[in-house]
Amino acid sequence: MTVTEQLSALSAILAQRSIHCLFQPIVCLSERRILGYEALSRGPSNSPLHSPLNLFAIARQAGRLGELEVLCRETACRRFSELNLGGQLFLNVSPESLVEPNYPSGRTLQMLEQVGLSPSRVVIELTEQTPTEDFQLLYNALHHYRDMGFSIALDDLGAGYSSLRLWSELRPDYVKIDRHFIDSIHQDPLKREFVGSILQIARASRAQVIAEGIELAEELAILGDMGVDLVQGYLLGRPQEFPPGDSIGPLPPAMDTNVALDEDSSDLSALLILQPSVTRDTTIQHVLEAFHRQANLNSLAVLDERGKPCGIVHRYSLAEALLKPFGTDLFARKPISRLMSQDFLAVERSQSLQQVSRLLTSRARQRIEEDFIITQSGRYVGLGRVIDVLKLITEQKIQQARHANPLTLLPGNVPIQQCLARLLLQRREAAVCYVDIDNFKPFNDIYGYARGDEVLLCLAQCLSDCVDPSRDFVGHIGGDDFMLVLGSADWRARIELLVEAFVRDCRRFYRGEHLEAGCFVAHNRQGQHETFELLSLSIGVVWLEPGSCAGMDAGQLAELASQAKRKAKEIGGASLSLIDTTVLE
Repeated sequence: MTVTEQLSALSAILAQRSIHCLFQPIVCLSERRILGYEALSRGPSNSPLHSPLNLFAIARQAGRLGELEVLCRETACRRFSELNLGGQLFLNVSPESLVEPNYPSGRTLQMLEQVGLSPSRVVIELTEQTPTEDFQLLYNALHHYRDMGFSIALDDLGAGYSSLRLWSELRPDYVKIDRHFIDSIHQDPLKREFVGSILQIARASRAQVIAEGIELAEELAILGDMGVDLVQGYLLGRPQEFPPGDSIGPLPPAMDTNVALDEDSSDLSALLILQPSVTRDTTIQHVLEAFHRQANLNSLAVLDERGKPCGIVHRYSLAEALLKPFGTDLFARKPISRLMSQDFLAVERSQSLQQVSRLLTSRARQRIEEDFIITQSGRYVGLGRVIDVLKLITEQKIQQARHANPLTLLPGNVPIQQCLARLLLQRREAAVCYVDIDNFKPFNDIYGYARGDEVLLCLAQCLSDCVDPSRDFVGHIGGDDFMLVLGSADWRARIELLVEAFVRDCRRFYRGEHLEAGCFVAHNRQGQHETFELLSLSIGVVWLEPGSCAGMDAGQLAELASQAKRKAKEIGGASLSLIDTTVLE
């Protein structure tokens, strides 16, 4: 599309006021509520200027940025009021539009009065895309807003041209950290240092920090642990035309202290899309209008009188039905129950990604572009997309294959370190166990490495059998060394069962004479013949309690477990050595 055509499209959008607004929630973790919503403007869905990047870029080029921003704010304020949303409304404003000589003074306050909103509920969010040269003029403009009762937020801290100076001179009420510093923060110590510094400055300047762009539960977990209380991102809620109210459901798994240590058992919160629903008596015309209003709406759940799903209507199937001769005339006033599909998949939010994947693959008629319904205690909470399930499963399998032990296929050193890091972040009670096979090297010398591999597979199975999948973790460090993390209260009993099961299951690997004698003869490390007992387990245990390992990292915890294992090995035979972190100095 040429620049001329884009300018023409912009003129049409401004003339027809054809801007629509999405709202993305900003969540307060400590109070488990929605603090407010950021208003995000979009052009018409069928326009090349639908994308905000294209829309605002061409408006800036045409010198009509201020005009566009006023329209966006008016649309956002009106929709915010119509939807009766609670909390604060965050409105994006560029510095260059604020300092325009012809900027309409008092326009924002006037539009708020028209829709019945108080300035105390509105946050002017300063978005910096180009250098800010006239700080004094910008300072005066923003303090004019503050004097009228508005709050001020500084967006994308760390990404703009002069954001630190803006923070210093404007003293905003909120500071939003750029997505770049949030992305994979759980794996990047430097990013954690940056965010930690921002939090220190924020405390000194009495600003509240908002971390935006959160997409992973691990990112949310480490930010919460660092003290970031206000968060925003796809993990917590996507931009929507009809966002949720001022309360939130269960937080993603990494913020739940009862979540499993194994990531594979997490629930469907990351897949949940909060979309409106309709009743089966809703007219087809009303449903059709809903699809027209919301371009990214692919499906609508149909609920019965008790709020439980009884059907689903997909955009493509509705279009096919109405494209038939006289389709619209025949069906427009009929209830949606006439055209809804009763062959739909509904899954509980508590189910795992793997369970949903198996259900989807077992449905021969499930199309990749279709949505499925997510429920909580049987009642509708939102939709999930098949394509999102496939993406997450693929990513998970790639990660598992990349970091799994090639023999046992158990998680290797990278996921073990990640598990220990999560454990410390969540401040959970747990027994971290370093498991080692006694006399494994001389056994290999006598029986060969193929039989030794069978023993390792046997131990891997025994470890997997003794854990509670919803709370525990099993990993293979390498060789005959394994890591076991037990979050269950009965961890001692589980270890006893593990030791017994391993000794019992290993009996099939010995020759008769060794089994009868209860020992075998092999060369020791000095090359001399020595009598060795049959295989058994030495287990070093580190007992963690909340707050007992402040300042400890995953590497230090692993070393502590290794020390406990070495003490167990010194005892000889099947043994357990315990280090209690609550008594460490």
